[in-house]
Amino acid sequence: MSTITLSPAPAAPSVWAPPRLSMRWWPVFLRNLLVWRKLAIPSLVGNIAEPLMWLVAFGYGMGALVGQVKLGGVSVPYILFLASGSICMSAMNAATFEALYSAFSRMHVQRTWEGIMNAPVSLDDVVMAEMLWAAFKSLFTVTAILGVMLALGISYSPKLVVAWPVLLLTGITFSCIALIFNALAKGYDFFTYYFTLFLTPMMFLSGVFFPRDQLPSVVRVVSGWLPLTHAVEIVRPLFMDQWPAHGLLHLLALAAYAGVAFWVALALTRKRFRT
Repeated sequence: MSTITLSPAPAAPSVWAPPRLSMRWWPVFLRNLLVWRKLAIPSLVGNIAEPLMWLVAFGYGMGALVGQVKLGGVSVPYILFLASGSICMSAMNAATFEALYSAFSRMHVQRTWEGIMNAPVSLDDVVMAEMLWAAFKSLFTVTAILGVMLALGISYSPKLVVAWPVLLLTGITFSCIALIFNALAKGYDFFTYYFTLFLTPMMFLSGVFFPRDQLPSVVRVVSGWLPLTHAVEIVRPLFMDQWPAHGLLHLLALAAYAGVAFWVALALTRKRFRT
């Protein structure tokens, strides 16, 4: 009597396997764009209203009291100092909100991701699309804010053209970081920890509102490792019509944060969908 031997099922690949990406992320990105078009104007107003209020209240209000800020022996108007930092903060916030609240709604609440993956689209491509979509929204937001800054005459430096791709990289970096917390979240309340313990301190330690030179030495060393600091250190000199002193180093740091954070976010998202 013959016996049938069943071979064991192949083991699932590790969640930490390298990203398996294809151009199938593009239809997912396009789907988000088509949905967003219905609410484009309210979304734009909501994204640029708060940073512009920060700029007006602190830039013109506190700027009248502060006057000039010294950077490397050069005095610059406080409104220029604040604008160059706040636009990086706007890229961070816009990408973060989209990669947290909107992505979590599509992933967990509406289960849009599951519906998409019924088509020949992998989870890796979905996460890639969400990351790039959040970065695109941040770029759209900062472009509008930059236009307002130009209209106000804060800076007319031609080097601001270089700031545009840097702000895109900033959006990519923070969307990747936010997707890590999106993969861990059980509900919207979880995001409060991220904003309170990570984003808010970084806003005040990265040189957005005042020079980092005024921080205690230990805190200044810590702030030098923050991703927002690297973005500000590149963009601020461009507003002043100067080239960053260590621009390549800061760009590599932002790219490293983005690459590592995307891999971690993808691994945690794979783990979540397996369980």
